Amino acid sequence: QVQLVESGGGVVQAGEALRLSCAASGILFRVNTMGWYRQAPGKQRELVATISSSGSTNIADSVKGRFTISRDNAKITVYLQMNSLKPDDTAVYYCNADGTYFNGVGFSSWGQGTQVTVSS
Repeated sequence: QVQLVESGGGVVQAGEALRLSCAASGILFRVNTMGWYRQAPGKQRELVATISSSGSTNIADSVKGRFTISRDNAKITVYLQMNSLKPDDTAVYYCNADGTYFNGVGFSSWGQGTQVTVSS
């Protein structure tokens, strides 16, 4: 299986910034799209941002203009730069990677999540 490990979460005040990282590891796989999702208590998981292998991005309206997603294909790592954080951004942030094993079987892998807490 493809394993994803997130890092960079923490507690910050409103207006501050955090940078999340997610590294993928495994063998015999190719990653297509990587992204970030978040889930607040009592709510469903929602998309934050995704980035394709070619660099095309999709950003949720709620974070557009504040968050930036990027990736390092050599390290198979995706980043989420989170600026101007708001209390509403408080959630567990999950990394996701979609791709294909070299045997042709597709996969969608998830990290364990990293907590982001923004205080006012």
